[in-house]
Amino acid sequence: MSHRKRLAIVTTVWEWRSHANHMGERFLCGYPRDGRWHHPEMDVVAAYVDQCPEGDLSRRRAEEHGFTIYPTIAAALRQGTDALAVDAVLLIAEHGEYASNDKGQKLYPRHEFFTAITDVFRQDGRSVPVFNDKHLSYSFDKAQHMVALAQELEFPLLTGSSLPVTFRLPPLELPLDCVIDAALMIGVGGSDAMDFHALEAMQCMVERRQGGETGVRSVQLIDGDAVWQAGEEGRWSRRLLEGALARSDSRSGIALSDGRPQDLAHSGELEELVENPAAYFIDYNDGLQATLLMLNGAVQDYTFAARMQGDRGDVVSTQFLLPGQPNVVYSACLMAQAEEMFVTGQAPYPAQRTLLVSGMLERCLESRLHDNKHIDTPELNVCYRAPSASRFAGAID
Repeated sequence: MSHRKRLAIVTTVWEWRSHANHMGERFLCGYPRDGRWHHPEMDVVAAYVDQCPEGDLSRRRAEEHGFTIYPTIAAALRQGTDALAVDAVLLIAEHGEYASNDKGQKLYPRHEFFTAITDVFRQDGRSVPVFNDKHLSYSFDKAQHMVALAQELEFPLLTGSSLPVTFRLPPLELPLDCVIDAALMIGVGGSDAMDFHALEAMQCMVERRQGGETGVRSVQLIDGDAVWQAGEEGRWSRRLLEGALARSDSRSGIALSDGRPQDLAHSGELEELVENPAAYFIDYNDGLQATLLMLNGAVQDYTFAARMQGDRGDVVSTQFLLPGQPNVVYSACLMAQAEEMFVTGQAPYPAQRTLLVSGMLERCLESRLHDNKHIDTPELNVCYRAPSASRFAGAID
C-alpha cells in the first residue's frame, strides 16, 4: 500500500452539503468519472476542522474511514510527528460562522489556513501540492501573497470553483488565440459567493483570446434600474443577452404558467421578473469589454455568450451545467482536476485565473460600496496563458 498517496483535509466546517462533504468525501468514497465509479489511489489520513456545529460529520467520517482529526493544521500535516507526513493538502474554507466586512464578503480564513500550511512546508523543508477551494481570499493582497508563497516554495497550487470544469451545454470550447469582440455572462445568487462562480466561468472563456490574459484596467458594479438603462445605452449587448438566455433551461415567467416559450431578452418580461438586477462591467487591458448580469428571479442557471470576430460576427453561447442536490456531480468534476494535480505534481490550469477573479470581485464590491463608481485597477495586471485544453467535463478531444 506504500504507493498510495496520503491526503490531509483542512476545512472550516464538515457537515451535510458543505463543500467538505461534497469534495473531501470524493476521496473517501470515490466519484463518477468517465462513465465509471472511480476510486482515487490515495487515502485521507488526517484532517483539521475549524468549527464543529450540530450536524458535524467529521468525527463520524474519521471513525468510518480510519483517519485522525488533529487540533491544529500543523499537527494534521505532520500526523502528530515532527515532520510533514502527507503528500497533498485539500484546503476547503467555505461555510461556517465567520464575520463579514462592509463589502458583504464573508471573511473565510483561507489565507490564514494557507499560511499555516506553508509555514509547515518552510519549517520542514518540503512542500506538497495544495488545492484551495473557490476564492483565494476576499482580499486581493492576501490572494497575491498566497500565489507568491506557492511560487517561492515551489509547489503546485490549484484553486477555483467547479464552473470552469463542469459540463457545458453545448460543449463549447473557444479556440485558443481566438478574437472576441465582447462577452456577457448571466449568473444568479448572492454577492461574494455566487458572483465569484459567474465571474470565474466568464474568465475561463475569455482568457482564451488572442494574446492571452493581460489583466483588467477598470471595473464598475451597478444595480437596479441603472442596469436596464445601461443596456438601452449599449453598454451591454441585448444580442448577447439573447444568446445567453437561449441556453437557459430554467427561465421563469409566462413559461411556468402556460408552457409557452418566452423571449425574455426582448419581451420586457425580464425587467418585471428581476427585482434587483446587477451588472458587473469588466474592462480588460487589451480592450475587451465583458459584462456579468446577475438576474435573480428570471433564471436559475449560469450561461455565457460571446461575439466572435469574423465576417458574420457569430454569437456563440453555452450553459455551465450544475447538476442538482444532493450529488452535485460538478464537484466531482473539480475533484478530478485536484486528483490529477496530486498524482502528477502539475496544476492543470494556472492559479492566476482565480487570482484575477478574486481581485475583480473585490474591486467590484468596492464599486458598489462607493456609490457604484468606476474604479481603475492597475493592480490587476495579472498576465497568464490559458491551458491548451479547457478541461471541462465532456470536452471533445
